[in-house]
Amino acid sequence: MNVHDSERLAGLLESAGYVPAAQGADADVVVFNTCAVRENADNRLYGNLGHLYPTKKNNPGMQIAVGGCLAQKDRSVILDRAPWVDVVFGTHNLHRLPVLLERARHNAAAQVEIAEALEVFPSSLPARRASHHSAWVSISVGCDNTCTFCIVPSLRGGERDRRPGDVLAEVEALVAEGALEITLLGQNVNSYGRSLGDPGAFARLLRACGNIEGLERVRFTSPHPRDFTDDVIEAMAQTPNVCPQLHMPLQSGSDAVLRRMRRSYRRERFLGIVERVREAIPHAAITTDIIVGFPGETEEDFADTLDVVRAARFAGAFTFKYSPRPGTPAAEMDGAVDPAVVSERYERLASLQDEMSWAENRAQVGRRVEILVSEGEGRKDSETGRLSGRARDGRLVHLLVTGPHAQDGVVRPGDVIEAVVTRGAPHHLTADGPLHSHRRTTAGDAWEAARSRGSEAGSEAGPEVLSPAGSVSPGSGQPAVSLGMPTLRTGPAAR
Repeated sequence: MNVHDSERLAGLLESAGYVPAAQGADADVVVFNTCAVRENADNRLYGNLGHLYPTKKNNPGMQIAVGGCLAQKDRSVILDRAPWVDVVFGTHNLHRLPVLLERARHNAAAQVEIAEALEVFPSSLPARRASHHSAWVSISVGCDNTCTFCIVPSLRGGERDRRPGDVLAEVEALVAEGALEITLLGQNVNSYGRSLGDPGAFARLLRACGNIEGLERVRFTSPHPRDFTDDVIEAMAQTPNVCPQLHMPLQSGSDAVLRRMRRSYRRERFLGIVERVREAIPHAAITTDIIVGFPGETEEDFADTLDVVRAARFAGAFTFKYSPRPGTPAAEMDGAVDPAVVSERYERLASLQDEMSWAENRAQVGRRVEILVSEGEGRKDSETGRLSGRARDGRLVHLLVTGPHAQDGVVRPGDVIEAVVTRGAPHHLTADGPLHSHRRTTAGDAWEAARSRGSEAGSEAGPEVLSPAGSVSPGSGQPAVSLGMPTLRTGPAAR
């Protein structure tokens, strides 16, 4: 969801006349879109702001903006700790960023503007999509849950759902631009429709996506086990373009811990959902989130979590050490677990999950899989000469293509290929050998055209044009949206 918000921020800035800084060039504006789920996010932000201070000092005209959840939480604290920041904005007023940057320049003073309620639904804003073939689509914002460890509802507000017609219109426009795959986003996607008075809306939305011609893959994230109903499983199984993939947060396998987390489901319900999904979709890849070291977690509680991991056979898991967030009920709970114990449990969980992931991936060897080729998925592709992409079940696949398709440029990002899995590793699959099929797509055409425009202009990034869907077609080369710290040099700012 934060990545999609960043695409909207980049689209807003380009609509206001800004252009992405070229690779290695100094930037006039750097925007941090922040998260507040874990303490590490705070540390990274303030560390990165400190790293930028010398650059800002040498380039007085440079502007730094901080937005998102951490900005909503810390507000003026950001300026107290980093007074060289120019703009602070929250989760509810993304659309104000260009105005706030201009006001900060005009007034030669920092601007802090935090709205307490959503002013403009983010999906109505322009976007600079990071991919030609895949796109994010928000179906709701905010959350009505009261998990004791989570600060998101207080920063994002209560759940607000978009009308189904608006969602489908956006999906159709994205497909018309060449997108083959969309991911439906919500803090709790399967409670979609609650604010509209329509509890069955999410299953019907999935089925409606199946009727959109040219839409090949539909994903969604993240559902809450409490709201997961059989009509959603039926829609997943019966709608051909809904991918055989499910990411459903477990958080803990202990009923006692789930009660303290206020998660409103228990391990048997969670495992029941997993079982019914596998009955309906035998090859589904199921992934999850797990927190280790929640206040009061005993060795017996942790053993229950390991038992659920073994029973569920997750294809992968995001595992976290519990991070207390000020303002949440869990931060005030007794029973803090010793950090050394948390680390030891974390290592045991990660080791077990690696075993399970590896076993699940080894079971894929010999299978013929359909892969949507991506750009940037494989960090070592340029060194190994491989291509990378995602199978329909979301697994990452690296390929070393042999035979007639091995020529550079024949298979492009956005194209769809079929290959046989030759190796399963804990976190990816390998499919080395000849392709069984290669289908050139409009998304691949768009990627190739953007690269050609960039070459003709003498730069890596081609020109971007606002599309009818309100998005900016992505170029190749340096993205406007990145996860991490931008590369900056000290010296006179580019103009």
